[in-house]
Amino acid sequence: MKYAICHEMFENPIAAKTFQLIREIGYTGVELAPFTLADDEPFDVRKVNSETILDTRRLAEAAGLEVIGLHWLLAKTDGLYLNSPDPRIQNATTDYFTAMVECCAALGGKIMVLGSPQQRNLLPGITHEQAEMHAASVLKGVMPACEKHQVTIAVEPLSPAEGDFLLTAEAGIRLAQLVDSPYCQLHLDVKAMSSENRPIPEILSTSSEWMVHFHANDANLLGPGMGEIDFHPIMAKLRELQYENWVSVEVFIYEPSPEEIARTSLANLMACV
Repeated sequence: MKYAICHEMFENPIAAKTFQLIREIGYTGVELAPFTLADDEPFDVRKVNSETILDTRRLAEAAGLEVIGLHWLLAKTDGLYLNSPDPRIQNATTDYFTAMVECCAALGGKIMVLGSPQQRNLLPGITHEQAEMHAASVLKGVMPACEKHQVTIAVEPLSPAEGDFLLTAEAGIRLAQLVDSPYCQLHLDVKAMSSENRPIPEILSTSSEWMVHFHANDANLLGPGMGEIDFHPIMAKLRELQYENWVSVEVFIYEPSPEEIARTSLANLMACV
């Protein structure tokens, strides 16, 4: 397993000293939220200067880090929606994801985690099944770019506290099956899995053929081992499944400090190995 951390809890804009700190702590990968590349709001990845993207990659590589990919793909954007029934919004979202794939590849990344609950909650009058079909249509249009750039979109199930669309690993797999491409797979998040009615190791076992990325965190919104979730059986199951991709720390409460969270999270994960 390889260990990464999501960058957005550190100061913005992106700085060399942050990447150096992340590497010094012991991580070898960094996962970026696109909106950290620019201060604009609404954010549009197509307006980010290409030099900014290349400089970010150079800074990470100079620190000994790999940019593993992107998450929060639609956060702070305007007029985009994963499962809208409106063909104009569907086309706009497909075009935007295509640009995001190009950005991810330019950064050196291979994974795009598709969470963004505010841009995928069920719209009035739309059933979950209809929303799945709309989302699959949007994502199918992105697959040629994913194949060209070797970037995988990893569908992320979320908890009921965050939204009402794709709330289980099984639902995430169904959407990936509808897209029907090796470049659309599954991402799993410990915080989200903790809301399901099955043990997390069981979810991992039944989802292993689809899982390409993993977020380590706690239901309390802090890092792994910083709450009540026992990570020993989770990490043991990942080893049993011979999971060799990234375990990426993602937190939502940045206290007592980003650095302390980063250090404690990695120490807790390593203690489970």
